Amino acid sequence: MELAAPPRLVYCPNSSPLPKHSVKVSQRPIASTPTSFAEHPSFSLNSGLLLRTSRYPHRLVACAASVADNGSTIAASPSGAGARIGEVKRVTKETNVAVKINLDGSGVAENNTGIPFLDHMLDQLASHGLFDVHVKATGDIHIDDHHTNEDVALAIGTAFLQALGDRRGINRFGDFSAPLDEALVHVALDLSGRPHLGYDLRIPTQRVGAYDTQLVEHFFQSLVNTSGMTLHIRQLAGRNSHHIIEATFKAFARALRQATEYDPRRHGTVPSSKGVLSRS
Repeated sequence: MELAAPPRLVYCPNSSPLPKHSVKVSQRPIASTPTSFAEHPSFSLNSGLLLRTSRYPHRLVACAASVADNGSTIAASPSGAGARIGEVKRVTKETNVAVKINLDGSGVAENNTGIPFLDHMLDQLASHGLFDVHVKATGDIHIDDHHTNEDVALAIGTAFLQALGDRRGINRFGDFSAPLDEALVHVALDLSGRPHLGYDLRIPTQRVGAYDTQLVEHFFQSLVNTSGMTLHIRQLAGRNSHHIIEATFKAFARALRQATEYDPRRHGTVPSSKGVLSRS
């Protein structure tokens, strides 16, 4: 397979840049000991991916990540890893919720919960996490938004749990601070299998539009309970309620994206000294 590309530099982890010309990709197995080149250090090895440059056709370079059109590197999924998709239906006397999440999506958002502000926040989760998020819910919102808000979060947490599987090869930890005008919110999380929420938002108003701002904490507590993640949310600055909540969802999305992405150096192993990450 021949991949033509304009001249630029290709960067691979722990390596020096090589001039980028055309690249051939070979899927044949790599020897257990990488070849050493005097002029250009060898790249770290991935599961069987070799790069051959047209300028140095006699040299094979192993790379731990694939190369995007913009020249950046993208961590590949471990060999044999399937699509990471979680799909959940939750039906009670109070709500009917259907959720589908693709961890390796492109930011597609199709959300209709009957709560417009919650839909807006779920759009942030998709857009900034680059997850495909599909949520459809009906509920007793004629009473208030509490049950629908809670059950949507419970279903999303379960979908994440399902999509993550045994969590092999992922980064596991995520940490991000998101500003939105005067607001600044920091989120740190661990896909540990142990549910815990540390919540420190000081939202100054009781409502944003029709949405009860008390439901923000309840949303994240419900999501944490079913996903089995440790999540800390801390407000560093902010006066506008909408900005504080939206910055929270954006920071959560980016931190979760970091945690769920693959670490190419881990080669598909579980990121735990115990050798297992689970809800139990």
